[in-house]
Amino acid sequence: MVLAGGLSLFDTFFLKSRRPVGADGQPAQLSWLLSQARSLWPVLLAVLLFRSFLFEPFRIPSESMLPGLIDGDFILVSKFSYGLRLPLLNWLLLPTGEPKRGDVIVFRSPSDPDTNLIKRLVGLPGDHVVVRDNQPIINGVLMPLRPAGIYSGGFGFNGSPLAKETFGNSEHVLLLANGRVVTDFDGVVPAGQYFFMGDNRNDSEDSRFQDVGFVPRDHLVGHAVRIWMNWQLPGWPKLGRIGMRIE
Repeated sequence: MVLAGGLSLFDTFFLKSRRPVGADGQPAQLSWLLSQARSLWPVLLAVLLFRSFLFEPFRIPSESMLPGLIDGDFILVSKFSYGLRLPLLNWLLLPTGEPKRGDVIVFRSPSDPDTNLIKRLVGLPGDHVVVRDNQPIINGVLMPLRPAGIYSGGFGFNGSPLAKETFGNSEHVLLLANGRVVTDFDGVVPAGQYFFMGDNRNDSEDSRFQDVGFVPRDHLVGHAVRIWMNWQLPGWPKLGRIGMRIE
């Protein structure tokens, strides 16, 4: 995009006035390279603005958000849900909303900012978060959790219990994988940071672990809102997942 934009601007300000005029009085045709640059530049700029300020696509690379999100899901992340930021520099331009408990959020890993993770927001700044046997206790209040059947969707987790968890008015389904270590936690979320957990509670590296830990506000990429495609190679796309809302 930078090359196309540079060539287009260079032609506009430097080459256009020097371009020879044909017998019909019209400027000579652009070279193939300049013609392509001028055609592509507006399209590439629109894509950049769309990805930077509206929606950005991501691919789910693991099973940490089962059963709701599966390996091979391509999702759309709302970039404007929690504030518009300047691309590359990540400066906040305009605050547009606050993260809510229960939101599924893509964020940059605190230990490796080049790596994007997707988890569910459990603890807000200042919250005292205790996790016992996969069940969060927020500021002394036990988050409701009730049985929701048995998982049968594959990925090596068939036969594991499902449970429905409630945060306020929102409800989502968790996977409590059999044969995995249950990881507890007890801590207070610092100001300006957040505590995340995966929905696959026994198979998710999240804020309970040192490599992730509490996540600063400026590491939040956006709110995951829709699945726009699922394609896990080798195999065929799962058409039934197209357009699914992320709960």
